[in-house]
Amino acid sequence: MKITDKQEFEKQNIFGTGNPNAAFAQYFIGNSFLNPLTEINKSPIFLANLTFEPKCRNNWHIHHSTSGGGQILVCVAGSGWYQEEGKDAVSLEPGSVIVIPANVKHWHGAKADSWFSHIAIEVPGENCSNEWLEAVSDEYYSKL
Repeated sequence: MKITDKQEFEKQNIFGTGNPNAAFAQYFIGNSFLNPLTEINKSPIFLANLTFEPKCRNNWHIHHSTSGGGQILVCVAGSGWYQEEGKDAVSLEPGSVIVIPANVKHWHGAKADSWFSHIAIEVPGENCSNEWLEAVSDEYYSKL
């Protein structure tokens, strides 16, 4: 469901936009916002609602792990994109669930004409780390 008006989006974004995602801003084109839903070190699984303004997307990245790991996205509001390297982009709408295996290069973010939120679930694993890679260029993104 495409939502361009921020006030209307906030009504749909039931987990809340949260605060500017300043710690990871260098890995995003546009503004993103993070609302942690669990506390690090107080829960075995970290969950956060990640919100993207229209056109915002993260860089290509990989969730590395030697066993287990990866990420699950549960889309909750607005409209977005997910893409794995070498595959077509997938349209994301509320209710979409994406399971991202460990060691798979991918990116995700809002569509050009919609705010977008998903809950990010970090899957536990061994020797987990994130590798941030190149940005998704405006030229590439505009063709979606």
